[in-house]
Amino acid sequence: MKQEMPRRRWLKQSAMLASAPIFGNKIFAEESFKTNMDSPKIPLAVSTYSYWHFKTEKYPIEKVIENAARIGFDGVEILHRQMQDETSAYINKLKRLAFSNGLSLPMLSIHQDFVQPTKEERQKAIDHTKHCIDLAVQLGIPCIRLNSGRWKTIKSFDELMKVKGQEPPLPGYKEEDAFQWCIDSIAECLVAAEKSGVVLALENHWGLTTRVDGLLKIYKALNASPWMGLNMDTGNFAGDPYAQIEQLAPYATIVQAKTYYGGGEWYTLDLDYQKIASILRRVNFNGFVSLEMEGKENPDTAVVKSFEVLRKSFG
Repeated sequence: MKQEMPRRRWLKQSAMLASAPIFGNKIFAEESFKTNMDSPKIPLAVSTYSYWHFKTEKYPIEKVIENAARIGFDGVEILHRQMQDETSAYINKLKRLAFSNGLSLPMLSIHQDFVQPTKEERQKAIDHTKHCIDLAVQLGIPCIRLNSGRWKTIKSFDELMKVKGQEPPLPGYKEEDAFQWCIDSIAECLVAAEKSGVVLALENHWGLTTRVDGLLKIYKALNASPWMGLNMDTGNFAGDPYAQIEQLAPYATIVQAKTYYGGGEWYTLDLDYQKIASILRRVNFNGFVSLEMEGKENPDTAVVKSFEVLRKSFG
């Protein structure tokens, strides 16, 4: 016991001395950690749509994954219509390639239309969505982009863009009919989504979701389910985008960030991503921001420029 006391005293003194020279570094480390926690890096993905706007031969998703890794993205959003096929071999190839390059696959963007007067047509859209939920599971993707659909009283999408997504209902129907069709259809899809662990993120993608109040009407009718999400597209707003972004930001699960290098396919917006990032940080958004480069410039240069803007803005 007499020998143990000096040993204890020595251990205590040694511990105090050892901590003294690094005390300042400890404070610095804590401050640095606090700063990083205050402004966490928001992960950036690139949509395969950035390389293919439906008008030319499909750009291979494999090349998008390789490009994304080289540029410095954190993930790749896959456009369903851009997939070469739906075979297990192809799906596993994409999944393995993304993993090998250290990339996430955060979202599968699909097309469906729930604004259909007949139950049979709505069921086709529901079945397609459920099929894509299964594809997402196979790909290891946790989220699907949903559309509400639209009346199609304006047949051409180019013409729809000229009137900023506003179109009249079909004769004999009213908007409330379409909202109920959409809510009921997504509710059925959510049953499958919950079983599979896939978020259904409804996008402000014209049609019923052209206006913020329309999008939120559908979302709030369904968001009791944790698998109901919201995909906010920064380029799909009629009027002042920033006021509408502020309205949607608290609900956003994932964000699609539009850029328009070389002029847009339908219109061009000069979006302030520093401002948008500030809005998102105020509501503690930490999800993926996925680039949709919708300009006519060669994506080999435009995607790199877009990445630099987004990384500077989002950390």
